[in-house]
Amino acid sequence: MPKVLISDQMSPKAAEIFRARGIEVDEITGLTKDELIKIIGHYDGLAVRSATKATKDVIAAATNLKVIGRAGIGVDNVDIPSASGAGIVVMNTPFGNSITTAEHAIALMFALARQLPEADASTQAGKWEKNRFMGVELTAKTLGLIGAGNIGSIVADRALGLKMKVIAFDPFLTPERAEIMGVTKVSLDELLAQADFITLHTPLTDSTRNILSAENLAKTKPGVRIINCARGGLIDEAALKAGLDSGHIGGAALDVFVEEPAKASPLFNTPNFISTPHLGASTDEAQVNVAIQVAEQMSDFLLTGGVTNALNVPSLSAEEAPRLRPYMQLAERLGSLVGQLVTEGVKGVTVEVEGAAAQLNIKPITAAVLAGLMRTHSDTVNMVNAPYLAREREIEIAEVRHDRETDYHTLVRVTVKTPDGDRTVAGTLFGMTKPRLTEIFGITVEADLSGRMLYIVNEDKPGFIGRLGGALGEAGVNIGTFHLGRRNTGSEAILLLSVDDTIPDPLLASICRLPGVKTVKALTFA
Repeated sequence: MPKVLISDQMSPKAAEIFRARGIEVDEITGLTKDELIKIIGHYDGLAVRSATKATKDVIAAATNLKVIGRAGIGVDNVDIPSASGAGIVVMNTPFGNSITTAEHAIALMFALARQLPEADASTQAGKWEKNRFMGVELTAKTLGLIGAGNIGSIVADRALGLKMKVIAFDPFLTPERAEIMGVTKVSLDELLAQADFITLHTPLTDSTRNILSAENLAKTKPGVRIINCARGGLIDEAALKAGLDSGHIGGAALDVFVEEPAKASPLFNTPNFISTPHLGASTDEAQVNVAIQVAEQMSDFLLTGGVTNALNVPSLSAEEAPRLRPYMQLAERLGSLVGQLVTEGVKGVTVEVEGAAAQLNIKPITAAVLAGLMRTHSDTVNMVNAPYLAREREIEIAEVRHDRETDYHTLVRVTVKTPDGDRTVAGTLFGMTKPRLTEIFGITVEADLSGRMLYIVNEDKPGFIGRLGGALGEAGVNIGTFHLGRRNTGSEAILLLSVDDTIPDPLLASICRLPGVKTVKALTFA
């Protein structure tokens, strides 16, 4: 039974779902780093919000951990490279609090437009400063979105309902998607110059850090009002303070800060500035939604292999997983075969799919190939860290789908690029469930790939099979299956046979000395 640790405060729904799915769960919150390191090795899954820090040291101690689930969007508290290197899937729940965060941005936009916090404080202080608080309408104003993904698109929809004009800067926004959303795609400079309100909905990356820098804030329309419910660090806070003080910026509302918790900030008590303590996801509905989603996603992965909203491995839905599992097994064995036979440095890997395989999600198939290939060098490699390790070794990866007739109903072909040339293996599924080799290094051969096997390249001449059988028989090695292929009559032949026992090195050496033998290699498949 898989075991999960919930280490942050989370809706009880999460634990209920884990237990209902047959997963053992412990809820232990408020752990120090040392306390977490002491117990994390007992768990297959770790469910967190933002308090728990899954650092490099924690991941190093997590010897059984398979998945980290973040109930929320940001994963700043998870060392993703370390998790990837350890073969741990990292998931988040990007949609569970999308509406809540979008609504908070809209609420802050209203608050800025009508100076609501200051008007409230003034009124409750016994002042009746009706003429002091002159607001602006949102109708017909231009809203500039920096980031038009899931949350940004919801904000756009709400803003259009308020009869605002919406423009968006997002490098990944296509013209077709912009048209569907009802927004105008613009450059960043165009957005800065045109927007009456700017709201940010982008992750914090090297390219987005300080995207509203002092230089860019100076390009904004005088009187612009700025809202950030995304991530601290997207705005140069000192430059924002200067813009508010000068009056160039008409108002700003921040739910996020560079340093959190923000107990002190030069922005505090600045006129026309509103702040909230990272409340974007803080509604009862959102807390329940992200808890349910993270528990369901982690359960799917631990029980069926389904991967949803992962940040370091291709997605594979729980529905896809059973259908893809035989293909992934085939792909892993093809990768393992070529990995055990190719001793030269691998420079590139190409994965081709034909027939029924061409209609499937190819990413998990490729990851399985890489896992099989690289597991020959380390027994800790899996589908999560294999692509990461391949990139680390600068191995080029290519994927090709073929929409063409083939001799087989479905086919997966793996080509490895080496300094001595390309090496190709291919396989199919018998009955759509059983992996079967169909080609090895240009020679047609049908064979199972399982258990202990012996790979031999020899001259295609009479008498060889008898000599080989005699050598194995004298050594007491029983042959399970026997598969033979050749290029042409009398040329080079390949022999793959399964054996019941491990073949000792002295026996391999004696087989190598048999007349006509070119290569001998003992193979092992899980």
